[in-house]
Amino acid sequence: MRPEEVVSAELARFLCGLSHEIRRQIGVLIDRSGVVKYVMVGDDREIMLPDLSDYALGRSGLRGLRCIHTHLKNESLSEDDLTDLALLRLDMMVALGVNQRGFPASVYYAHLLPENPTHQQVEQQQLRSFDQLNLDMSAFLRSLEDELERTVDSGQIDLSDPRERAILISVSQSPRREIEDSLCELQELARTADMLVLDQVVQRPQRLNPRYLMGEGKIKDVVIRALQQRATMLVFDQDLSPTQVRSIAALTDLKVVDRSQVILDIFARRAHTLDGKVQVELAQLKYILPRLSGKGTALSRLMGGIGGRGPGETKLEIDRRRIRDRISRLEKRLKGMAKSRLQRRSKRMRSDVPIISIVGYTNAGKSTLLNALTQSEVFTEDLLFATLDTSTRRLRFPLEREVIITDTVGFIRQLPASLMGAFKSTLEELSDADLLLHVVDVSNPRFEEQILAVEQILADLDLGQTPRQLVFNKMDQIEADECAELCRRFGAVSVCARDRSTFDALLDALQQRFWPQESEGETLDTE
Repeated sequence: MRPEEVVSAELARFLCGLSHEIRRQIGVLIDRSGVVKYVMVGDDREIMLPDLSDYALGRSGLRGLRCIHTHLKNESLSEDDLTDLALLRLDMMVALGVNQRGFPASVYYAHLLPENPTHQQVEQQQLRSFDQLNLDMSAFLRSLEDELERTVDSGQIDLSDPRERAILISVSQSPRREIEDSLCELQELARTADMLVLDQVVQRPQRLNPRYLMGEGKIKDVVIRALQQRATMLVFDQDLSPTQVRSIAALTDLKVVDRSQVILDIFARRAHTLDGKVQVELAQLKYILPRLSGKGTALSRLMGGIGGRGPGETKLEIDRRRIRDRISRLEKRLKGMAKSRLQRRSKRMRSDVPIISIVGYTNAGKSTLLNALTQSEVFTEDLLFATLDTSTRRLRFPLEREVIITDTVGFIRQLPASLMGAFKSTLEELSDADLLLHVVDVSNPRFEEQILAVEQILADLDLGQTPRQLVFNKMDQIEADECAELCRRFGAVSVCARDRSTFDALLDALQQRFWPQESEGETLDTE
């Protein structure tokens, strides 16, 4: 066809005649030069569009293909037609009505719209007769692309930003306040993972959908909205099952990840020591293994199980076996590292030096406190999980008294089980501690929930009976009277980790706990 034609009269007559003869819908996908790229034959109600991932989205967000198909009962575009138009970002969706003699009757077509105040996604048009179709397709597409690109050029969307553009999604039956708190935390995780958050979606369904987590109609709306905003990733606040990841990924080319994957990615970025790198890789492999599937053109989309025997299953099993072997090797390696750590811990215990472990919610200021107490330079930053590797320093008190103080990885709600298992060997150091210094960001409005989350993780690690001292950090960010009342209520001491002059109460509490008979008020020496 000529590029300026929506559909030529010859092709329209041929499609309608053949469709009338075989009583099935027939469709074609046509590129902008007028070449037919695909032919689809459906049943009397619908056609199935092929995988179009080979056709990338342009700067305007359109794929460069339009769909022309027949409707045997001369009906208008269906909801499925409009959904396919929006999900696949087609140039246009056209339905040719077929009359009783097999000739073209009415013409129905729809196209996408740029961002607008009414959030309307598509515009539909109807022509009573095919003869009325005189739209110049080339000129129309130039005009549509100019409007779509204007959204990008206006600065609302910066395509030059290399970061992933994410939509955060929460689907939960929990109280709304809990959902909002968790979503705020997910936004901080996304910032730490260097994502650009474009929007947030919250749904509280009466019943969770086992296939998509949310309803099928709702997930399609979310995907369409994400495409309209030029997002590249959907991030779920809940852990997705392997089936849910595959089902959602089948709807769109967007990346689909959950909370655990974001945390694993952050850990992979932050691990610097050999211990940390091995533990993160082990956690990632354990997470990936159940989600491995044989999808892809190389496997001809064959899956394991009934009806899927063959090369696809063989390749899939080879991949799984390699991952299991790698997991086994990493676990053996971790056991060897655990022995080395045990020897180091045994030396500390034989020296009869008290051991203090700093624990707490991520980004509560644990590493900053360690640096200030011991005048060291452990890496700190205002990000979740800024420091991942364990750091150990000595803190010397008057009269030649000293303690060993250890900074551990921060905790978070819904910490992935694979990470807890992988880092259990590192967290074993907590079991040797004579005291747990539980650091809390008292300026955080959700600090009480964070205390409970840390206490729950400590209980899961069988550390519920270990003595602990609650330390309220960032006291300078709340009123002094309020801080004093909170300390009295929780039995805590308050500090500002960036100001060593606020440490007197904490140091007195430590001296009283370990050497109650010693004199107080001496100067500190650190190394």
